[in-house]
Amino acid sequence: MAPPQSSSARHISRRGLLTTSAATAGALLVGSSAATASAAPERTWPDLIPLPNGFRPEGITIGGGPYAYLGSLGDGSIYRADLRTGTGGIISAGPGTPSVGLKLDGRGRLFVAGRGQGARVVDVRSGEIIASYVLTTKTPTFANDVFLTPRAAWFTDSFQPALYALPLGRHGGLPDADEVVTLTLSGDWAQTPGEVVNANGITGTPDGRALLVVQSGAGGLHRVDPRTGVTELVDLGDAAPLTNGDGLLLLGRRLYVVQNRQNVIDVFKLAEDGRSGIFEGRLTDSDFDVPTTAAVFKNRLYLPNARFTTTPTPDTTYAVVAVKRHVM
Repeated sequence: MAPPQSSSARHISRRGLLTTSAATAGALLVGSSAATASAAPERTWPDLIPLPNGFRPEGITIGGGPYAYLGSLGDGSIYRADLRTGTGGIISAGPGTPSVGLKLDGRGRLFVAGRGQGARVVDVRSGEIIASYVLTTKTPTFANDVFLTPRAAWFTDSFQPALYALPLGRHGGLPDADEVVTLTLSGDWAQTPGEVVNANGITGTPDGRALLVVQSGAGGLHRVDPRTGVTELVDLGDAAPLTNGDGLLLLGRRLYVVQNRQNVIDVFKLAEDGRSGIFEGRLTDSDFDVPTTAAVFKNRLYLPNARFTTTPTPDTTYAVVAVKRHVM
């Protein structure tokens, strides 16, 4: 596979990679799910969904029905869980390399961050890997999370001060291997060198004009200009640092920030442009055991317990925890 070209080698508007808007993309992914939900009362659905022993989940995504998709940090396999019953199974055998963050588009494709192996796209109907991408030739690299817009799939790199975009063509056409766009982060961004988790979760601003990225170790939330890579710290007032910030989930103007080892989700009401936010409250649950990412279905958030503080074995148990998404 050919190495990715630098962004200067391609005449692609990064603004175009973000539009039509992040909010629209969220509506497509989230709203369609609610519209096709089973008529079974949500209150009867399980609050704890077991995963296979030894699975080691990290990312979660929910698409056009009451089904969650999760990836394994172990062998990269993809598991589908029925939110109504808690049952499920492996739909795609792993390639033997990790699956970290993942997102489902409206065409039945999972975009998967593959840690040091870049990114891949999986057809959830067949389970086949339909495309793979080298995001960078720099080392170390850690493709951690992914965010979809109608024009691109954006990936964070926890070990490099950069984001990567896979431009999507007409009708969602996938790019060639040499069409990866690199966006170097600058401005307020201060990269901690080495194999330290920097950029982690990613989403869009409420107005769809920029990206939001959490920097785990530093605990800062950054607004990123998708054209230039210039970042600015989001003003969150007197809120505590987002230490160990992991998955980001934006619903309207409300931002949910998962802090994995703290076993909490901090909730903010953002300005439309994403430059500031007001802390609204904190969600937690007694079943949390280092949750990493969150996805929404109707009135619930679903979070996989990655259990990073527990030594993984083939017999280690894992689960997805469901919590109400409203701050009381």
